[in-house]
Amino acid sequence: MFSVPVDQITFLVAAVAGGGVLSGLMAGLFGIGGGAVIVPVLYEVFRVLGVPEDVRMQLCIGTSFAIIVPTTFRSFFAHRKKTAGFDDLIRSWALPATVGVLSGLAVASIAPAGVFKAAFAAVTGVISVKLLFARDSWRIADDLPHGPLLWPFGYLIGFASSLMGVSGGSVTNVIMMLYSKSIHVSIAVAAGVGVPIAIAGTVGYMLIGLPHAAEMPPFSIGYVSLVGFVVMAPLSSWVAGLGAVLAHRIPRRRLEILLGLYLAAVSLRFLFAA
Repeated sequence: MFSVPVDQITFLVAAVAGGGVLSGLMAGLFGIGGGAVIVPVLYEVFRVLGVPEDVRMQLCIGTSFAIIVPTTFRSFFAHRKKTAGFDDLIRSWALPATVGVLSGLAVASIAPAGVFKAAFAAVTGVISVKLLFARDSWRIADDLPHGPLLWPFGYLIGFASSLMGVSGGSVTNVIMMLYSKSIHVSIAVAAGVGVPIAIAGTVGYMLIGLPHAAEMPPFSIGYVSLVGFVVMAPLSSWVAGLGAVLAHRIPRRRLEILLGLYLAAVSLRFLFAA
C-alpha cells in the first residue's frame, strides 16, 4: 500500500481533475479521446505516488483507456451528424481495430516500460510533423480504398492505440487527411472508431495487470486505477461536448496547428523519459 500525506493527495486529485477537464476538451476538439493528455498527467501523478517505474506506464495507459470510454461515447454522439456517409467506414474499421488492440495487449503483457514511452513519443512525433508541416500535396489519393483494403488501416489504429492508451483519433486523423478528407470529417470518424478501441483496451489492461496487483496503488484493478477513473472520467466526458461544439467553429488549419503543437510537446516529454 502507498502512504501519501493528505495535502499531497489533495494536490494530486486537483491535478487529475484539471487533466480531466483538459482531456475532455481535447477529445471534443480533436476526436482523440483525450489519452494524449491523460497519459502524461497520470505519469506524473503515479510517479509522485511511488508506483514502480517498470509498471507505471502500463498503469497510465490502462487507466487512460478506462477514462476515455465515456468520453469517446460522448464525443461520438456529439459528432454524430458529421459522420453522415461514413458509417460504413467506421464499421469497417471497428473489428480490425479491436484485433489491433488485442495484438498490442499481447506485446504489453511482456514488454518493458521503455517500449511504451518510445511508442508514445514516436507516434505523437510523426503525427505532429504531419499536422504542422504537411501541405495539401501530401496526399496518397483522393479517396480511401474500399472493402478489405481498409482493414490494415483499422488494425494499425488499434495496435498503436493499445501501446499509447489513446482511442486512436490521432492516427485516424492522419490516415483520413492523407486520403483527402477534411479535419472536421476526420475528427468525427475518429470519435466513432474510438469507442470499440477504448472498451477493448480497458478490459485488456485490467486482465494483463492482475499479476502485478501488489505493485499497484490502492483501489486498482489490474492496470486500471479506479481513483483516476472516478476523478477524471465524469469531468472529461462532460467537457467533451463543449469541445465538439468548438471544433466545428474553428478553421481547419488552426485546428491542425493546435493539435500538432500539443503532440510535439508530448512527444518530446516521453522521448526524454524513454
